[in-house]
Amino acid sequence: MEYGKVCLRRGEERDLRAGGLWIYDNEIDWVDDVCADGDVVDVLDSRLHFVARGYFNRRSKIAVRVLTRDPEEAVDRDFFRRRLEAAWSYRCSLGFENACRVVFGESDGLPGLTVDKFGDYLSFQTVTLGMERWKPVLVDCLAELFHPAGICERNDVAVREKEGLAQQAGCVCGTLPPLAEIREHDAVMLVDVLHGQKTGHFLDQQENRGRIRPYCAGRPVLDLCCHTGGFSIHAALYGASSVKAVDASAEALEMLRQNARRNGVEDRVEPVCDNVFDLVRREAEAGMQYGLVICDPPAFAKSRKALDGALRGYKELNLRSMRLTAPGGYLATFSCSQFVTPEKFHRMLQDAAADCGRPVRLLETLMQSRDHPATLNAEQALYLKGCILQVL
Repeated sequence: MEYGKVCLRRGEERDLRAGGLWIYDNEIDWVDDVCADGDVVDVLDSRLHFVARGYFNRRSKIAVRVLTRDPEEAVDRDFFRRRLEAAWSYRCSLGFENACRVVFGESDGLPGLTVDKFGDYLSFQTVTLGMERWKPVLVDCLAELFHPAGICERNDVAVREKEGLAQQAGCVCGTLPPLAEIREHDAVMLVDVLHGQKTGHFLDQQENRGRIRPYCAGRPVLDLCCHTGGFSIHAALYGASSVKAVDASAEALEMLRQNARRNGVEDRVEPVCDNVFDLVRREAEAGMQYGLVICDPPAFAKSRKALDGALRGYKELNLRSMRLTAPGGYLATFSCSQFVTPEKFHRMLQDAAADCGRPVRLLETLMQSRDHPATLNAEQALYLKGCILQVL
């Protein structure tokens, strides 16, 4: 099959040959007249040699997203079927089955596509025009591979508008229940697949929720930005004497209550609807302390321009979290801002510890769950950073 051609400026192929996955509009010399937005195109270097094949959109600053580097590999239904099968095979090989991220964009060779599995249900997003063109094929292949009870489209995200796409959400195959039920370690969690944040549940913290087990037994726990209670429920199941679960969303806290009842820990989980910055300030000033503090805020840096302000926010929240940690207790803290690199995150924690005036030890360094593998050539793929600290 013949594809339209996109030719790079001289020298711009270096990053691509080194494993780069994106081609920006200012790296392109010329584009065939036949190339339409959303089309699959061949990318050539300045000597007109094939470099990669991907989909094109002149409306986006990322003009081409790479699908394959094999000139003999056609981009067709079989291509997407193979990529989906490979992605699922990888998750199965690591023991993921009931609930996990099945496809994580570039990391699975499917840029612009996210697929999550929640028990018998699938939730997906196509956030680029090139991937949107293949949506009927993707839904068909997912139905063949998983035989789900329902497939939910969660394309109600603003980033689609940068690609000229409308926001939309709904059931595209089968039926969806008001709430799906998944199993995560020792917990049973309810998921609102159609209306919940992101694609319904923060699966990227799945393995980290299991990592807190050694730090919970017999300790009072403070869970900041608890959402629907992933960490809170696990802390209670792992023996915490009490869990104060704080979030600004009343809807998320209602789901947390249901999850607490479903797991039989409602007597030890206290939902608190409050701004976490206000709460940690008040409680630190009052001298409150906890054996384990969990700090998992939303992304403070949505862009590079917001980075400095985000780091100040992270430092303030972590400084007060350290002060709220009892001597010898633990702080599990995270950032999901892709622009906050691991180095910047660790430096922020060092600065917070210095201002806290107490010795702080690093026990574990964490990242997103292995069903969200971070491609080394895609800096934005390693977005979730975490540490478990001991505050002496």
